[in-house]
Amino acid sequence: MLNWHPLLNLTDSTALNPKQVSFLRSLAHNINPVVMIGNNGLTENVLNEIETSLKAHELIKIKVFGDDREARVGILEEICKRTNAVAIHHIGKQIVIYRTSDKPKIILP
Repeated sequence: MLNWHPLLNLTDSTALNPKQVSFLRSLAHNINPVVMIGNNGLTENVLNEIETSLKAHELIKIKVFGDDREARVGILEEICKRTNAVAIHHIGKQIVIYRTSDKPKIILP
């Protein structure tokens, strides 16, 4: 089984400190999933939608359907790798990722 840690930085971008991760997790609590990944898995269309959402919001929640936890962790790793995002939180079928934009909307502590 893969070990997942909320501070796991799957990209070459700067790792976030625990205070920043906690801050982003608190912001993510009240947002709804903007992308849903179904039976077809991580398709190019889904990745394009994730890219668009990251550009618009920086912090997004994704819902992954399916009962295989390892598959969901694999999807999270692939999303972070292909979008240059940082994994913030993964609980159950919900994933939260963050990527700062050129003009940041979220000011990290």
